[in-house]
Amino acid sequence: MLFGLGLIVFVALVAYVDRDGYRDAAGDSVTLLDCFYYATVSITTTGYGDVIPVTETSRLLTTLLVTPARIVFLILLVGTTVEVLAESSRHAIRLKIWRRRLRDHIIVCGFGTKGRNAIDTLLARGTEKDHIVVIDGREDAVEEATRAGFPAVHGNATRASVLEEAGIRSASGVVVAADTDEASVLITLTAREHNAGATIVAAVREAENRHLLHQSGADSAIISSGAAGRLLGFATHSPRLVEVLEDLLSVGSGLDIVERAVTEEQAGLSLGEVATGAPIVAVVRGDELLRFDDPRAATLRSGDRIVCLCSNAKAA
Repeated sequence: MLFGLGLIVFVALVAYVDRDGYRDAAGDSVTLLDCFYYATVSITTTGYGDVIPVTETSRLLTTLLVTPARIVFLILLVGTTVEVLAESSRHAIRLKIWRRRLRDHIIVCGFGTKGRNAIDTLLARGTEKDHIVVIDGREDAVEEATRAGFPAVHGNATRASVLEEAGIRSASGVVVAADTDEASVLITLTAREHNAGATIVAAVREAENRHLLHQSGADSAIISSGAAGRLLGFATHSPRLVEVLEDLLSVGSGLDIVERAVTEEQAGLSLGEVATGAPIVAVVRGDELLRFDDPRAATLRSGDRIVCLCSNAKAA
């Protein structure tokens, strides 16, 4: 645009310097405004003919200066248009190929503090970067996610079209890390509507909104403000206890908490008979989480999953 405007100013100044050699439709001499008008219609090849060069000098200037400027302007116009269309086509093709290859990925709605920490944990658990798709309504957050190597979609995750662009139908999991509880509930509801089998985990600030997430289809609902408050309460009396909990939540260092399936050989055995090399703290049976002291967890069944504590080396 600036280059095009510069060409118009150049032609206008050329015409104004030799303004005595130009006449308008009434035969009068031209003003500065007339020169800019002449430059505009000449550069854009409109050519109304109401301002014309009448002397040999002005016609020579038109031939040597104005005509090349007109050609350059046309090249600029056509080249820019072709470039924009070609880039749009390339982007559409890349997006189509990317969507076709995207399977069993995880969508992270929100690239704020919660979303980035969730991604760090996913990466530590072995998830590849190209299997994590970020959705955020802020352009700077999308640019940051793209620079970090994650596929990113700019838009509001509460909209079905944005989730579709992120491949919601083929996603294996959705992490809802929105800024407000209302957005978290709506994103969860929309995501569940378009993917009945994905694992959806969401965070809310207030405990009273937790049941809304479960009703909307979330598999797990985390109360972010409540968790922070409980940690503060623990730290008041047992500061070191909080360090242990933080260690458990930090994947890849110190202690880790892992979940794995019960093998066929372990089915029918008691927790004490299962040699895992690490303390078993819970058993996942269907949709239930049974603590290690629950009588129902005394004997393992086929299809159960055990949750155990182990060092980072053993977790690996």
